[in-house]
Amino acid sequence: MEAINLRKHRNKFVAKKKYFRYFITRTENRPPANLDVLAAVADRQVWKEINCLSCANCCKKMSPTFTRKDIERISAHLEMSPEAFKAKWLYYDKKDRDWMNKSQPCQFLDLKTNMCSIYEVRPEDCASFPHLVKKPATDYFYIHKQNIEYCPATLSFVEKMIASVKGQKSG
Repeated sequence: MEAINLRKHRNKFVAKKKYFRYFITRTENRPPANLDVLAAVADRQVWKEINCLSCANCCKKMSPTFTRKDIERISAHLEMSPEAFKAKWLYYDKKDRDWMNKSQPCQFLDLKTNMCSIYEVRPEDCASFPHLVKKPATDYFYIHKQNIEYCPATLSFVEKMIASVKGQKSG
C-alpha cells in the first residue's frame, strides 16, 4: 500500500468539492435501489488501497463525539473519574450537545506512529469511522459530506460510488 499524501488528497478534494457534494446529496435524495450493495463493494475496494496508519488525518483534524459510555470506559482505563477526564480533555458543544476533544490533534494520537494510545477503549465514533457501510446507506451519506474533506478513505469511497452509479446507468 502506498503512503497517503495529504496535500494531494486536499488538492483533489478542493478541485472536485462541489461535484462530490452534489453526488452525495443526489444519492441521498434519489438512491439507486442497490445502494447498500454498491457501498459494500466500494468499501471492500477502499480497504485494499488504504491503510489508516499511513494517514491518521481524522485524529489530526477532527474530533470524535464522546458518549457517556465512552467517557466512563476511557476514564476507567485511565484510572480517572469521568468528571476529571472531561475537565482535562473534553469540552461540551452546546449546539450539537456533544462531548468533543478540546484540542487537535487528538491527545491520544502518537504522532510518530499514527497509533492511538487508547485503541482498545477508543470512542465508538472512532471505532466505526469513517462509517462507510452503515445501513441503510442513505441515512449515513450526510456523514460522507463532512468526512470527505479530511478522510482519504471517504474520498476514495465516494469516487468508487460515482463510478459504480455511472456504470450502472450506462450498463
